[in-house]
Amino acid sequence: MSMVRKIGVVPFRMDQKTISILFITSMQRRRWIFPKGNLKKKESHKTGCLREAHEEAGVMGKVLKDFPMTFIMPARDHSTGLSPVIYYPMLVENYAQTWPEEQHRNRQWMALEDAIQDIASRDILRVIKHFEKLKPWIVHALDV
Repeated sequence: MSMVRKIGVVPFRMDQKTISILFITSMQRRRWIFPKGNLKKKESHKTGCLREAHEEAGVMGKVLKDFPMTFIMPARDHSTGLSPVIYYPMLVENYAQTWPEEQHRNRQWMALEDAIQDIASRDILRVIKHFEKLKPWIVHALDV
């Protein structure tokens, strides 16, 4: 049995020491989520993350491979139960005006502190809180 491997990104930007994260809407339920998808055969995690971020959110940037965050998330159609997803922080460097899934998704920046207060989905909130705990190391990695 071959297991599907899912990867995703937590897209973020920094302004002084304020971090904002980028959310996109899911296709079916229109909830705020992060870009993610299936890893293709022989595709590296970094390449898969960059592809999903571009397709779903229209962003490109630097994937921080040193900070993988693995979560068990509900499957997209909720019929197959749960699926592990490895999310990586991604510093957004380019923000496209048009992108492959723009007709199907909205995107929105939110300050990290606001996201912790405003995001209703417990699954996505777990990812945000884990990202927040990694914040000192992420900021340090970018300052080096």
